[in-house]
Amino acid sequence: MLKMTGKAFAKKLFGAKYERLSRMLLIDLIVFWGLYIAGWSVQIAPSVRILMISAFTAGVMWQALSSKDTAVEMQHMLMLPSLHQEFVFSYVAILGVYTIFTKTATLLAILLAVSIWKPIEILGLLVCAIHAVLMAAAVYSLKKFWCASSLWAASIIMAIVLLGNKTWLILVLVMNGIFAVQILRKADGYDFYRQESEKSYIVKRQRRGSLWWYFFRYLGFHKNYLINTFVMWCIALILPYFLGEIGSLSMVPVGFAVLSLNTPVCILLSCDRDLEQAVRFLPGQVQMFCISYVLFLFLCNMTADVIFLCSLQIQNSSVTVSMIFAAVFFALQSAVLSVLLEWFYPIRAWKIESDLWHHPRKYIVPVTMLLLAGAVIAWPALLPVLMILLAIEVVVLFFILWKIQ
Repeated sequence: MLKMTGKAFAKKLFGAKYERLSRMLLIDLIVFWGLYIAGWSVQIAPSVRILMISAFTAGVMWQALSSKDTAVEMQHMLMLPSLHQEFVFSYVAILGVYTIFTKTATLLAILLAVSIWKPIEILGLLVCAIHAVLMAAAVYSLKKFWCASSLWAASIIMAIVLLGNKTWLILVLVMNGIFAVQILRKADGYDFYRQESEKSYIVKRQRRGSLWWYFFRYLGFHKNYLINTFVMWCIALILPYFLGEIGSLSMVPVGFAVLSLNTPVCILLSCDRDLEQAVRFLPGQVQMFCISYVLFLFLCNMTADVIFLCSLQIQNSSVTVSMIFAAVFFALQSAVLSVLLEWFYPIRAWKIESDLWHHPRKYIVPVTMLLLAGAVIAWPALLPVLMILLAIEVVVLFFILWKIQ
């Protein structure tokens, strides 16, 4: 059972001949060598490195465990007569290998290339990554006891922050990892199985018939998307403080560009193949869906921008009319570009949802917005031109809305 489960999930995640694993390791090696020979050096405290590796690995592992795309395979395997304990450890081991070798390895390559480290520290960071995998799996299996598991996770984070520069922190993580293994020994395969399938969700979606209901129900169904949106709101609150620290409010357009990084809500077609098929084949759905999707993303972006402007006004009392127009422009432009990417270049070569979250395409729109913000800062005379472009886009959107009514 252990061998069969491992092969089934490994081929799904890494390809029939594990070609994806070797390709990712080669890319990590190229990234490390390219940054290393560039001679960049950054002072990174051991506690910061440990916290980065642990938080990133645990987050990716949690996304992998939460993926709905493994529900079918799990349902079939759980029906087989087997020891659920063997299934749990096999399932966690494969997802752990996927997380560490395809995601954490990239971050580790970057950290090792730009910082000063000792060989023994590599072993310590690997221990941190394995501990994060076991910790995330154990906490995920305790979803019914979310209060106790949240306190457990918070205590480990606090220990890393306070003891990150102590050499015996690794011993603490090893002991906690053994404790996580003991919890997994008592876990059942159904603790990792998503009870509500996407099919039932699609039925609920079709009964409502409203795209706006679909968008908001989609966020409600994917709690991690809501968490990411909440994090962006928190960034919008504290971002004016850093602008005040550098003493330049001309960087406000950069804030609008940074707040366009809420990429999980920009992959609805890529992650929902049934929705994409319906939108592309049903008559009249192209304009209706795309315009509604643009307005939904504009609402998400504009909410973060409004929080940013309110925080800026409270801290600096310097919000101008041109800043408000710039916020509307960047929010709308980011929404339009994101929908165009989803429509013409959807992400298809992915295995589980974690691949969507970390796909390089997610950076295209934010980088474009950053370049545009830099152009506005360098040439303030460009702002009136952008305002004219904004007015044209608004008129076109209202015209399309009027036509489809």
